Amino acid sequence: MSIRVFTRPYRAFLFDMDGTLLNSIAAAERVWSMWAERHGLDVKAFLTTIHGARAIDTITRQALPGVDPEVEAQWITEAELNDVEGVVAIPGAVEFLNRLPGDQWALVTSAPRELALRRLQAAGITPPAVLVTAEDVASGKPDPACYVLGAQRLGAAVQDCLVFEDATVGIRAGEAAGADVMVVTSTHLTTMHTAHATTDGYEHLHVEHDGGGLLRLRRLAG
Repeated sequence: MSIRVFTRPYRAFLFDMDGTLLNSIAAAERVWSMWAERHGLDVKAFLTTIHGARAIDTITRQALPGVDPEVEAQWITEAELNDVEGVVAIPGAVEFLNRLPGDQWALVTSAPRELALRRLQAAGITPPAVLVTAEDVASGKPDPACYVLGAQRLGAAVQDCLVFEDATVGIRAGEAAGADVMVVTSTHLTTMHTAHATTDGYEHLHVEHDGGGLLRLRRLAG
């Protein structure tokens, strides 16, 4: 496990949403299962590809004849807006975020803005001042543009930020941006082998503010 994230200061923290700050897997998989069945896909295999990516990118990758990715992505968004049953915060996430200065963290998600706000509300998480959502970038994760933009909107260099992620495409985006990465494993069903530091929640993480206005992450004992 990399200990770099616990030994250096950061200008800001950049958080993915689904699987990182909140658990929306059940709701997302209900919606995507309906879509996959409608298009004759192997639902079980298909569901392994949806997490962390924009809906339009997931649909485009299927290269289905006669399917308009923009139209289908809008259908997915509408269905997900109407289904937030079981959406809950990752353990300790609300308290952890509440300890961060509002101008030193951002949400960087592959979800559309309206859906991001709906899920945050369902999970009891107050939206940050800076949100980067699916509409803000031309290419979704693993393209690093979203994390670069999140840092820019906070007035920070992305290399001075710590990215919190759970999904492979998001981890790759953080790496490509040149940021350090903390992998949140709360929703993982199997062990992820990664060179990055990991945490199964936020209950054992603590943030210290140094005299220069930087953030330092600490892991609490226990």
